[in-house]
Amino acid sequence: MTDVPAKRLFIKTYGCQMNVLDSERMADVLRPLGYAQTDSADGADLVVLNTCHIREKATEKVYSELGRMRSLKRQKAEDGGKMLVAVAGCVAQAEGEEMLRRAPVVDLVVGPQSYHRLPELIARAHRAGGERLAADFEAQEKFDALPADRAPGGVTAFLTVQEGCDRFCTFCVVPYTRGAEYSRPASAIEAEARALVARGVREITLLGQNVNAWDGEGEPGLAGLVRRLARIEGLARIRYTTSHPADMGDDLIAAHGEVEALMPYLHLPVQAGSDRVLRAMNRAHTAQSYLATIGKIRAARPDIALSGDFIVGFPGEREADFEATLALVREVNYASAFSFKYSRRPGTPAASMAGQVDEEVKAERLARLQALLDEQQRAFNAAQVGAEFDILVEKPGRHAGQVIGRSPYLQAVHCDGDERLFGAMVRVRVTGAGHNSLAASRALETA
Repeated sequence: MTDVPAKRLFIKTYGCQMNVLDSERMADVLRPLGYAQTDSADGADLVVLNTCHIREKATEKVYSELGRMRSLKRQKAEDGGKMLVAVAGCVAQAEGEEMLRRAPVVDLVVGPQSYHRLPELIARAHRAGGERLAADFEAQEKFDALPADRAPGGVTAFLTVQEGCDRFCTFCVVPYTRGAEYSRPASAIEAEARALVARGVREITLLGQNVNAWDGEGEPGLAGLVRRLARIEGLARIRYTTSHPADMGDDLIAAHGEVEALMPYLHLPVQAGSDRVLRAMNRAHTAQSYLATIGKIRAARPDIALSGDFIVGFPGEREADFEATLALVREVNYASAFSFKYSRRPGTPAASMAGQVDEEVKAERLARLQALLDEQQRAFNAAQVGAEFDILVEKPGRHAGQVIGRSPYLQAVHCDGDERLFGAMVRVRVTGAGHNSLAASRALETA
């Protein structure tokens, strides 16, 4: 009997690490239908655009990509085939009806809590009937329906422990696109983690829109969950993201100093250094309380590398407010950071606030902030030269005879080696530093 050729699946992912994991899980639920991933949309049988709604430009990029899909879909039909186009993620959740009206090329719109229904929706689309829009907030239903047997793409993996957010920052669409906070039970998380480790994963990053607010049944907070997962044999490293400063409890801070598997890297967004702006953002912390939290974290783990998020040009931001942000950045001294101009998102309170900042002012402030953050990142990387630490080797490097791993501080590290080192912990000595990566020579020790 002739084998039926696999259907070609192309997934393009925009935005956050949660979307990266969601794309992986979409591939999982589609695999039993015969879909195999490809790295090009050309000739694909199913194209999924997994979207982000945080910034306006990200949304427009999706509509631009849909314009390209229109011609690919037409070509597929001319060749006697059929291409389905699905839009998933937060743009789908926020603008589903508008998207179907504005982009007729779209066959399916699937919100973040509904992608486990893709097989059903695809079957309906192939029958030329049924619903085209699936956007709801039943997070528990989604996790119950997802296949337990994941196919990790390497020795590192993301693991969702929490979704949604109850903070309602005035600039953010997450509460409207991902829904209220939902924490998975510790037992379900541990079972998934053990399954990943059994398939060769050695580092897991716990994901949530507000991950340190996790309060799932079975453990007292994220600190308890981290300690529980750290007992899994073969799991060498644990990370988590993204955190809210107001939910950074003393127990979690202590875990950074006590749990060996918990890496010395923390992404803790502050967004601004001005209390006036933080109040307008509804951030539930002040600059001083944030700095106090940073002090506690560094006391527990002196070598921790800190990362943050910053928004410049928030409505009403004055030059003095921006200078307060620069002052906070200088005091914290970040190892890395993400910074953006404020972007209006429809439906959020900030979109209609008075005092919208001129685009040229936002651009000038962003350039000044990024220059300072880049200087700090370069200095942090340069300070690693001469240091020895373990890297987890993940993949081949750009050049023959080279591999890439991650330092405990999440930097990419290039060193000599081959595929036999994939998944190994290798002791290296740092010999050079660039803006985004380190070079290293291998020491003798391999674990």
